[in-house]
This record gives sequence, structure tokens and C-alpha cells, in this order.
Amino acid sequence: MKNTLYLLIVTLIMLSCQTRNNAVTSKKDYSFLTDSLHIDKQLEKYKLPGFSLVVFENYKIVYSSQIGVKSMDSKDKLDVNTAFSTASITKPITALLCHILEEKGLINLDEPIDKYLKRWHLPKSKFTENNSPTWRQFFNHTSGTNQGGFSDYYNGDVIPTIKQSLLGQIPRYDKEIEFLFTPGTGFEYSGGGYVIIQMALEDTLNKSITELAKEHLFAPLGLTNTTMMQPNEKGFPANVASVHDKDGKVIKTGLPITPQIGASGVWSTPTDLAKLSIEIQNALRNKNNKVISHQVAKKVTEVTALKDAVGGWGYGWQKSVAYNNYDWFMCNGSNTGVGGSILATMEDGNGFVILANGEKPNRIPVINEARIKLLTLMDWNKKISNENTQELPLSLKKQLVGTYNDFLYGQGAETKIVEKNNRLYVESLFLGYFKGKNANELLYLKDGTFKIVDYPNALKFDFSNGKINSVVLTRDSMKTEVQITKK
Repeated sequence: MKNTLYLLIVTLIMLSCQTRNNAVTSKKDYSFLTDSLHIDKQLEKYKLPGFSLVVFENYKIVYSSQIGVKSMDSKDKLDVNTAFSTASITKPITALLCHILEEKGLINLDEPIDKYLKRWHLPKSKFTENNSPTWRQFFNHTSGTNQGGFSDYYNGDVIPTIKQSLLGQIPRYDKEIEFLFTPGTGFEYSGGGYVIIQMALEDTLNKSITELAKEHLFAPLGLTNTTMMQPNEKGFPANVASVHDKDGKVIKTGLPITPQIGASGVWSTPTDLAKLSIEIQNALRNKNNKVISHQVAKKVTEVTALKDAVGGWGYGWQKSVAYNNYDWFMCNGSNTGVGGSILATMEDGNGFVILANGEKPNRIPVINEARIKLLTLMDWNKKISNENTQELPLSLKKQLVGTYNDFLYGQGAETKIVEKNNRLYVESLFLGYFKGKNANELLYLKDGTFKIVDYPNALKFDFSNGKINSVVLTRDSMKTEVQITKK
């Protein structure tokens, strides 16, 4: 398993066989997506074994396409019920499960998580002497713990316990999980933090996280092809996609076993993940939601981490883009030989889910191309008025143009502000990557703040001493100041 932040940087967000398209009955004909996406050609070009896509619009699944095979060994074709290892897409599902359990009075997410642990306790640290981290700080990666991701296991391997995982008695780690900063003061992507959540749930409720997820989330929502069960357990589903290396060969048995279930152990289909996303969207508008309450949906999708948090993070969900003036909740998953993405709007019930069973060089170009085309073809555009914008003074314009550190996402890349046709545009590796273009206009608002098209945070630049020194990023009630260095 790989650190999902790598996927953010390299992707956000999969041998062509036969295309199967299942468009759900709708007044609108979505067959144009098949003709425009050309996924079969992409699979052949990048030697990607299989690719599964579901699109939803106006709170309904409107298009489904499964292309390629479950395994290059068997050549069995993917179908709509074929489940994939979803990797870190598991994390927001774990966070959602915990919020549902809290609403039922079974746990309190504002309490220190250590009081819920029995098999193991948080290591002593100078950072936690007076600030023991709560459950919520593990959900949004502000607890301060390390252990970003984990290695894969297969039948025949010695499978570690989650206690051994936390003690660092596993590949990739040689010491116990530790704290890097005071909880709540920074952001560090931590798969290990979600292992702590898993242990706290199981120790407190005396059930496996697999049982809890099925009982309180998967079964009530009718997600019949979704499970936290692992391939070495009795009852694991048979209709699953195998993982493949960059040469298109099945890796070992093809079915990775994940003891760190709360971090990356969910197996699912794009259809089930779309149903879950739509349930959250319905809960956000408090209409037609059946399992997830309005309050829980608001909590898990709100931005709760902004400082160093890659543009914004919620409880498991990434909140770092604003495609076409929508606020999106999203998550990417990346394990060895498999990965995918969920992208869903906070309003209007739009989005899509992609899963693919190939290694990064094979799947990432296909996922990226599909994402960019889908955002264009579906034309989801939330119209907003420009009445709050104003003309940018020439003096400010001259001060803004230049090349800077990455003050938008904090990932070490360059950010450029350039002038084109008397307008200013921001060029960023990540903005360009997300949308497939690097022409995001910088707008000057009447209150003196700035907005970048497709970027979700408002910006307030400090122009003291005749140059840009810093910027305050604002999202809802959260603010963080980022120092700016001109190159």
C-alpha cells in the first residue's frame, strides 16, 4: 500500500477486451460518454487490465461501464458487480462509520481515543503530555502520528496483527508509531492513525471493524458488493479484480490482504461507492437519505484541516478543488496494482467513481484522461455572479506577477502568476493536473480578497514593503497563513 499523498501529487484520482455499458434508464441518453471517452483504446495503449466507471447526476446513477478483465491469467471479463481493493478510499468510510456509531451513542469522538484502547496504548510523547488526541484528529490527519502507508500481504505470507503494525514490527517500519507534532497544530497523512481508530472501535465494541461496517453501514445501504472482509477470510467474495504489476502480470495470488482494515481494507465496486456518495449528497440536502443523517453528512464533509493540509481536508475526505464553482468531496486510493477515485459535488448530486486494477504507470494516465473528459462532457457548472469582482489595480497586478513557492497546496512545486490579455492567471502543477489545463484566472473581489478559478480557498495577500510576503487562506471559518517566497 502506498501513501495516498503520493497519489495526490502524481494523480487525483485504470489490454483492452470488451466494453460493457449499462446506462441506467434515464430521459437523457448518456451513450455519448462511451463514444467520447474511448476507454478501450486507453486500456490498450497503457496495457491496463481493467477499468470500471460509474457516473451519477442529479442524485441518480446514469452511466456504468466496465472494460477489460478481472485477471490477465483467467481473462474473465469485469462486470458491474466486480469488486476492487479500494485502498485509501477506505479512510472516509471508516470515519463515516465512526460518526454513525457516535450518533447511536456508542462512542464519543471528541474524547481522547486512548481511553478506548485496550490491547495497546498511545506511546508517550512530549507532544501529547497535555494534549491527548481525539478521534476526530485522527480522521483529518491532524493527530500528529506518522506511518503513512503499509506493505501488501498475500496468502502464504505471515500476516501481522494490528498491534504489531502499530509497534512497527512490519515491513517499511522498524519502530513504534510516533507523534511528530502536537495534535491539532499540523497535518501529516497517517494510515497508522486509522489503524488506531480500528483498534479503538474493536476494543470498545467487542466486534471487528468488518462486522461493524456491515451492520451499521453496508447492509443498511444495500451495498451488497462492499466488504471489509479480507481474501484470507471465509466468505470473501469470488467476483473480485486481481492486482497487476506494470507489465500487466498478476501480482502473486492477485488478492492483497490488508490487516490495517480501517486504513485501506474495503473492497467495493464503483456502483456501491456511487450509492454511498449519493446517500451523503442526499443527507447534505436532508432529502431521500436513509442511513446517514444530515448532521453526520455535514460533519464528515466539512473542512476541518487547512494548515499544511493540501488545500483542505475533512474527516476522511479531501476538499481541495472547486471544479466549475462546485465544492467537491473526494478521495483517491492507491495500493500496489490497483487504485481509483471518488469525486462528488456537495450540491446537485453529481460525480463519478473510477476503479482500475493496474499499477500506477498503467492506470493513472487512463484515470486522468477519463476524469478530465468527464468534467468537460458532463458540463456540471454552478453558475455564479461576477458582481463581487472588481478591476485589479495596475500596481497590484505588477506586484503579483512572478514565480513563487507552492502557497496553494504546500507540496513543494512552483506556483506562477502570469498576465495574459490583461488578465492574471495562476499556473500550478496541481491546478493544471486536476482539470487538464493551466489557465485558472485570479479574480480580485470587492472586499479586497482574491479567488482563483477551480481553487476552493479565498486568498488575502500581504503586500507590505512593496511585495508579496504571505497569504492568508480562508475556508469557511478556518484560516491559515502561508509565507510566500518569490523565485
